[in-house]
Amino acid sequence: METRKTRSGLLARGKRVGSRGSTIMERITFNPNQCGGRPCIRGMRIRVKDVLDLLAAKVPEAEILADYPDLESEDIQACLQYAAAQLDHPVLTLHAR
Repeated sequence: METRKTRSGLLARGKRVGSRGSTIMERITFNPNQCGGRPCIRGMRIRVKDVLDLLAAKVPEAEILADYPDLESEDIQACLQYAAAQLDHPVLTLHAR
């Protein structure tokens, strides 16, 4: 995934999220002065990790959206896509000689 530097941190480009056509990184933001620089949703103080923890605990999306009225379904999808992109890196192995 290609990245670029902005005022608020590194942003990746190209991943489409939701029917509104916004990119994943328009929804996932980084600000060194907010939440310790951890990835958040659209500049709010809702961390990607918090949403992922709720999903991992099998909290239904509808309940998450009800508990966090500023969240949108596309934000939850962006969190999942962001997490998947973080795990998509090469693994280097060393061969003994």
